[in-house]
Amino acid sequence: MIRIGLIQFPGSNCERETALAVKRVGMEPVEFLWNESLEKLRNLDGYILIGGFSYEDRSRAGIIAALDPVIQEIKAQSEQGKPVLGICNGAQILVESGLVPGLNHHEISMALTENKRIAHGKIVGTGFYNAWVHMRLAENHQHNAFTRHLTTQDFIHLPIAHAQGRFLMPDSLLKEIEQHGLNLFQYCDAQGHISDNFPINPNGSAGNIAAITNHAGNVMAMMPHPERTKNGDPIFASMRDYIEEHYRSLDESKTEPMSPKCSLTLDPANKSRDVVDGMAVNFKNFSKTPSSQICLVKLIITDNQALTVQKTLRRLGFPVTVNRFEHWEVDCDSAESFAQLKKTGLLYSDRKEREVSLNELGAPNTLAYLVRAKEDLKGQQTLQTLNTHYAVPKINTINHGVLWQFTSDETNVSALIDHILLTHIIGNPYAHECYRYDHSL
Repeated sequence: MIRIGLIQFPGSNCERETALAVKRVGMEPVEFLWNESLEKLRNLDGYILIGGFSYEDRSRAGIIAALDPVIQEIKAQSEQGKPVLGICNGAQILVESGLVPGLNHHEISMALTENKRIAHGKIVGTGFYNAWVHMRLAENHQHNAFTRHLTTQDFIHLPIAHAQGRFLMPDSLLKEIEQHGLNLFQYCDAQGHISDNFPINPNGSAGNIAAITNHAGNVMAMMPHPERTKNGDPIFASMRDYIEEHYRSLDESKTEPMSPKCSLTLDPANKSRDVVDGMAVNFKNFSKTPSSQICLVKLIITDNQALTVQKTLRRLGFPVTVNRFEHWEVDCDSAESFAQLKKTGLLYSDRKEREVSLNELGAPNTLAYLVRAKEDLKGQQTLQTLNTHYAVPKINTINHGVLWQFTSDETNVSALIDHILLTHIIGNPYAHECYRYDHSL
């Protein structure tokens, strides 16, 4: 019987529904925990990265799991032609690992970022969204491991439940993906019509994309949950038939089939930073607006996000200590207005957080980087809430970011920092801007 590995990390939680879906189409589900022997992984016929909240979405959804050794083995197995399906959080892991769309030796080339529900050009909501949606195969879709039991006339009704499900990428890459049919499934209405407007497009995804595949057609990142309804069974049945055909071709040729090489290339102009010999260079220095005030906030209790990033980096060979701060830049007309804003509790809760002096950042052998979303929805929402519910005058703009601080007792942090940043652990280059942060400025 065909054996499908259900890949689980701490925080994954959709194993039961996924196992039932795999069984319904006549395959055997095999649970695989992130800390099991990779040899067990190699003996399976295909893989599903299940949904949930791996590592509690620390730093951001999918990135910590994407840096796990298990994913390196999944990459190796996918290159042998085995199918890999990432559902919801699994899709986020595939995107953060570069397995989807699989360009330039699995370089990250897109993001799955915060939902932005848009109706007639206006933002009507952000954040977590749980509902039922319709999706269909794109007109120019690639025929691959996940499409054997579907046509463009099949409008699949299935649930979504995510906060970071918006596919975001450069326009040039979106155009190439659409030309090659890698935008496999698109959100649509019950009649199959494509519309950018919410609720048809539930998260603001570019091109109404619900799922993207790699060029070889055996790896797919999908945000909706096909495992939670029998409506999604054709996707799993297609995986089954693809695997059967894969082994039939092995028996006939007695050789290992090679996955097609991806012909897509990224325009270097789309990169968010320059890379020379694998090293990151030329980050901009952060410079605040002259009229703005800075509010730097740290958790009073243990910051599990910082701790998880620290443990992950140490496992990767970087002997660093990591601190994390919420960073608010408020453009206002007076110090009095800024003080009133802080009293509202919108910037931080004094029951669990405290404001930090910039002087506290000045430890020796320390480097800090500020990460901001290219679309700062949190800053915009905070300002909107302030204007709607509070009488604080003369607050012009509010910008939010996360300040990551790296220090080490064992080595010079400057010698490590480019390698650390190239893991993308603190920011996705297609969703975030990253700045060197000198607290003295």
